[in-house]
Parts: sequence; structure tokens; C-alpha cells
Amino acid sequence: MAKSKEKKKRKAPEEEEMGREVDMGEISDAIDVKIKVIDENPEQKTAPVIGYFPSGYDPLKNSGEPDSEIESNSSVKIYRSTTARNPKNPRMQVVVGAGGSEVNFVGTNYSGEATTPQICQYGLGVLDKETRILRIVPIAGNRIFKLVPRIASVEQSDKELPEEVTEEATKSDRAKQTTKMYSTKKNIKKDEKMDTLYTLRQTDEPGMEGDTDMKLKGVKVNTEAIESAPVGTNDRNIPPYNMEATVVEMAYPLDGIILNGEWDYLVDIFELAQAGHKVTPDAYPRFVCNRFHKLEKAEDDWNKRKIAGILSYITHLIKFKDKHSMDGVSSSKNHKFPSILLQKFSSMFDISSKKRIPEQKQNLLISYILVLCLFIDDFKSDPSDIAKDLRMDPLSLRTHYTYLGCKLAREKTVVMATLKVPLKFDIIKRKKRGR
Repeated sequence: MAKSKEKKKRKAPEEEEMGREVDMGEISDAIDVKIKVIDENPEQKTAPVIGYFPSGYDPLKNSGEPDSEIESNSSVKIYRSTTARNPKNPRMQVVVGAGGSEVNFVGTNYSGEATTPQICQYGLGVLDKETRILRIVPIAGNRIFKLVPRIASVEQSDKELPEEVTEEATKSDRAKQTTKMYSTKKNIKKDEKMDTLYTLRQTDEPGMEGDTDMKLKGVKVNTEAIESAPVGTNDRNIPPYNMEATVVEMAYPLDGIILNGEWDYLVDIFELAQAGHKVTPDAYPRFVCNRFHKLEKAEDDWNKRKIAGILSYITHLIKFKDKHSMDGVSSSKNHKFPSILLQKFSSMFDISSKKRIPEQKQNLLISYILVLCLFIDDFKSDPSDIAKDLRMDPLSLRTHYTYLGCKLAREKTVVMATLKVPLKFDIIKRKKRGR
């Protein structure tokens, strides 16, 4: 046992010496360099172009062989638009011709992979070991060109399309895709209707465009029905509603107020309830604190999550209103908004450069809060505590309930707001225009 320990002790210094030798090697390879960043100047010099071949093609595979004809037959061409609106970032196209083949490798900075959002700046570094200077230069168009194989005949047919037409089509497709991903259901339906109308117009036979106008002239317009028609959602400045609903839960559809992707960010109250904690008035509104006990009475886990999510959404709306008001900014100082809701609220309620909510949008925000409160109170709500959260007089808040289609009735000493179906709004008649 003593000998084995001595062997281990002898090995330890050897390992230390080896470790030191490695460290000394690493230090000897390290050099101090000066970094020099060169700004792009397209008028004097062209920035380097960087591209890659996703297909695995290697243009220099046989370049070292004496009989290789790659250097003589291969070609690299760079096309740049001279009429670009932004001279610093013009439309560019790189074409690499493979020797002895009809296949060209083409990459652009305005289509395909290059259209994805750019979140960084690319640069090319060149180190001169003798002068110890690292020069960093920007690359052309700040894009790495994806060189995709194309057959020359097919490429020629693509060039027959005017450049302006392809650019407009690309922009239109991008706008439609963005609308489908991030816009409201109303805007998506509007775009679908416009596409349908455009398709119908394209399918009309030449010379028959005037038939539609002739048909419309023969249609009789019921002016009385138009004047007495109930106003839409935007005119009433309230959440999306359904006039034909026969169930009170569908009068103001919940999925039109809280979108499917937003429920994942409304779990704070549910997690507090699961952990056995309670909400406190310093972090949550009075309405939420007074309704927290409803989570214990929930029939199942799904209803419990639903009630907790609505209470959390009410909290974010009230804190958002406080954040952009003079008298409530202190209560929202430490409140954390999910980024998805903060962006939605800022867009929906039209936050101006002065960080204040316009009066019309403020009424819309109050309507959203009151509708969600009705969901929590089984569509029969006492406005007293929510009036304190909104810093409003209960009498003025009754007007908002009436505007939402609620009926007010006194029960003992409390005035209750009850939502009934079908919804009945006051009909607003439009004034006739003078001819």
C-alpha cells in the first residue's frame, strides 16, 4: 500500500509539468492585434461578396489537378441594380457558372432566404500576422448569398418577368402573410374578401367589365333600413358581440377578447392558487381579490384555469390603464406585463407619443374590463368594487353597463347590472345627407 501511494505521488508532479507545457504553448500562440474597422464605401470600392452552396457543390474540388479546366470555364458574375432607392443596399444577384455545365448557382439579397428578418451585422475579418492588424470590412448587402442551382433555360424564363412586377408581388405576399399571422380576425376576413373580389374581376371576360355597373343600377336600395340599421362594433366602441346569441355566454364571445395564444401568459393567479397562496391588494385590483374565492368553487381544473386566466387578464387591463393615467401610475410601477399583451394593448388602445390613452379608446378599455367582470360574476355584477379599481364614480359606470346592453335593477341596497340575451342596443339613426 505504501508503494502504491508513492507511485501516485510521483505521477502528480509529471502531470503538473505536462499541464504547464500545454499552458505555455497556448500562451506562445496568442498574439496582441489591433482591430481596424473599415467602413463601406460603394463609390470607391465594392464590398466583398460571401455565399455558400447548400447543395454541397465544391467549385474548387479538382482545382489542384494539372489537367483541371475549372479556372478557365468557371465564372462568377455579380449584378447590381443601378436604380435602387437605397444606394447603400441595392438589389444584388450573384451567378456562379459551373465549368462545362448548363447549371448556374444563383443567389440574391431580395428573395428567398434573404427576406427573413435581419438581427445582426455581418463582417469579414482579415488578419495580417506580420503587422498584427485585424481588418474587419462589411460584406455586400449585409447578406450571405444562398447559391441555389438553376438551369439556364429556366432562369431565362424567370428573367422575362419585369423586375417591378416581381417586387410588387413579393411585397404583397409578405403583407398578406404578416396579416394572417399577427392581425385581427376582422382584418384577415377583410383580406380574404378582397382576394375573392380580385379573383372575380380577373375571371371576367374582356369587354364585359361594364356589366357589373349595369346590374347594380337596377338594384333598389332600401334607404330606411340603412338609416335604422344598428351600428357595428367599431361604432359602438365595445368588444366583439353577437346580436343573434341565444346564450348569454355567446353575447360577447370570450375567444374574441382573449385569443388562444394568450392563455399561456395568464397563469400567475392559477399558480398562486395551486401553491395555496392568496392575491394581495397591493399587487392585484380589489375586484380580483374579492373574486379569488371563486377558484375554490370551480367544478374542475379546466374551469379553474379559465376563471384564473380571466382575472389575470382583468388585472393587466386595469394596470395598463393605470400606467397611462396621471392618478394611477404608481400602482402599476412594479407590475410586469407579458410582452404579447403589452404590444396588443398599445396597438388596440392607440397609445400616442404622450403616453396617454385617448378618451374614445379609454372607453373601449373600460368596456373590455366590464365584459370580463360579467363573465366572472355569471353576468350579474355589482359595480361598486370595480368602480374603485377604475377610479370612477359608480353612477358614471352604470352608463357603460347600459351601453353594453345590461339591465340595471336595485336589489336591496345594491344596484346590479345584468346582461340578458338577445342583446338590445339603442338604435342610432344616421342623419340624412343633404342633396
